[in-house]
Amino acid sequence: MEIDEGALCSLARLIGDLDRAKSRTRKLASLMRMIDTEDPQGEVDVFRAAADPCRFRILKLLKEGELCVCEIMTALNKPQSTTSHHLSILREAGLVRERRDGKWSYYRIADSAVVEMIKQASALKK
Repeated sequence: MEIDEGALCSLARLIGDLDRAKSRTRKLASLMRMIDTEDPQGEVDVFRAAADPCRFRILKLLKEGELCVCEIMTALNKPQSTTSHHLSILREAGLVRERRDGKWSYYRIADSAVVEMIKQASALKK
């Protein structure tokens, strides 16, 4: 990917140095080539799934250990259908795993990276 001439001129005006602007645009073009080869949809789906307040509460509950759907719906004071819908989105995004035992469904955090994501989000809140 090449940075167009107009963008180069704009950057040169902002930083006041054409040679430095050319160097920076070459680096930016290289970064964009690297970024453009990766499809970010999977990462976007993870953040979209976790971005809902109810789903984030579910993740925080599950951070403490495996729970059945009935326990999650009781903790959230939400109907079973709403709770199951949110859990389905979290499962599809790869944030939680489901374990079935007869008619019961139990959920847990899928990976320690999810726990770390929850901790980081909590640390960043203002």
